[in-house]
Amino acid sequence: MSPPSRRITEKLSGDALSAATGKDWAAWFAVLDAWGAATRTHTEIARHLVEAHGVPGWHAQSITVGYEQERGLREVGQSSGGDWQVSVSRTVNAPPERVTEAFTDPDVRRRWLPEGAFTLRTHRPGKSVTADWEGGGRIALYLTPKGGPKTQIGLGHTKLPDADAVEAYKVFWKERLTELKELLEG
Repeated sequence: MSPPSRRITEKLSGDALSAATGKDWAAWFAVLDAWGAATRTHTEIARHLVEAHGVPGWHAQSITVGYEQERGLREVGQSSGGDWQVSVSRTVNAPPERVTEAFTDPDVRRRWLPEGAFTLRTHRPGKSVTADWEGGGRIALYLTPKGGPKTQIGLGHTKLPDADAVEAYKVFWKERLTELKELLEG
């Protein structure tokens, strides 16, 4: 069996995976191949890892996604349902309520997101924001307080048309969240 591709090991090294679960990528792929995972759903694979092998949930998901990508069952940026999505995160030195305002107040938003328009769907101050993206898809923002005024921003952009859009929006959102960080910390 050949070693896992670089794109898989960039997400979580074999050493880190082995330290957390007792097996590296190649060993987990062999276990899943022997079980017939290539013919199973994402949920079935992840559940099997948890129930039959005691793999913690986050690692079970990581192994499942890595396996599906490595075996050609899905592409990077593609969900188990087949749609395309991207996620990025950034930690900022600002309270979650201020981050929410940067998304929900159009005047503040224009200062870091001038070319992107969206229509708010829902927002819970200091917790989350969802919106329809004018260029297509939907964005979901989740905020996690990190102690003091720090907040981790987790942003997902779903319902993208293809892998090219995933790559483009990954770059776009990284740049925009860097700009947001500078605005909030400036």
